[in-house]
Amino acid sequence: MKLSPAGRFSLAELRLALAAPRPAAGLVSEWRLVDGLRTHTRRSADPETGAPPVVLVHGLAVSHRYLTPLAVALASTHPVYVPDLPGFGLTERPRGAYDVRRHADHLAAWLAAYRLPPVCLLGHSFGAEVAAALAAARPDAVRALVLAGPTSDPTARSRRGQFGRWLVDTLREAPWQAPILLRDIWDARPWRVLATLSHSVHNPIEADLVRIAAPTVVITGGRDPVVPATWRDLAARLVPDGRPVAVPGAAHNVATTAPTAVADAVRHLLSPTLTNR
Repeated sequence: MKLSPAGRFSLAELRLALAAPRPAAGLVSEWRLVDGLRTHTRRSADPETGAPPVVLVHGLAVSHRYLTPLAVALASTHPVYVPDLPGFGLTERPRGAYDVRRHADHLAAWLAAYRLPPVCLLGHSFGAEVAAALAAARPDAVRALVLAGPTSDPTARSRRGQFGRWLVDTLREAPWQAPILLRDIWDARPWRVLATLSHSVHNPIEADLVRIAAPTVVITGGRDPVVPATWRDLAARLVPDGRPVAVPGAAHNVATTAPTAVADAVRHLLSPTLTNR
C-alpha cells in the first residue's frame, strides 16, 4: 500500500492498523505462550533477502496497531515482528502493570520463544525504554538498536511533565491516529496506562544507554515536543556507538507518520546497500 508523507496518516493506514487479527497487507496475527501469558504478535512474511529480523516495540498506552505502517515499509527487505507487550493490544492482561525491567524480561522470553537470531530492535517512546533495557542486559540478542522518540527527558521526568508534553503533541499529530489511541487505551484499561507512565518516569534510562554495545540510532520527529532535540542528542551521545537522526515534519509518533524515513534509517543502520533496494 502507499504510505503517507512524513507527518501524515491516512484513512487507509488507519484501516490497516485496526485490521488485526485479520490478515492485511501481508501482515498476520499469531499467539504464543510467553512467560505464562498468551502473547499476540503481528508479523510479516520472510522476504528471503537474508536480512536480519526487525522487532518493533510499541510505546505507552498503544500497541502493534500504530506500528503497522512501519512494518509494511520494512517488510520488503526484512522479516518484521510486532509483539504486543503484556496488558496491551491483543496480548493477555496480567493482574498488575509491568515496569520497564519486567517488560524487557518478557521481551527476552518472547525472543527465545521465536528462536530468532540477533535482531534489529526498534522501540518507540516507552518501548524505547524497554528496548534499551533489553539491549543493555542482552547484547547477544540485539544486533542493532533504534530508539525512536525515547522517553523520558530528564528535564520533564514526572507524570505531569510527560502528560503536559503529550497534550502539546496531540495538536501536532495527524488526526486519523486518534481512533487507534482510543482503542488501545480501552484494551489496556486507563489504570494500566497511568501505572505504566509512573514506571516510565521512575526509570533511569541513562543507566541503560551507557551499557548498550549495539550500533544505535536515536531518531525523532523534528516537531516532537515529548522528546526535544536536546534530549535526543544527549541520548545518542550516551550510547557508545550512537547517532541522532531527525525527521522533518513528524511529531512524536515518528514511527507511525514517517514510516518510510524510519525504515530507511533502519536499513542504513544494518547495511547501507539495502537503502537502494
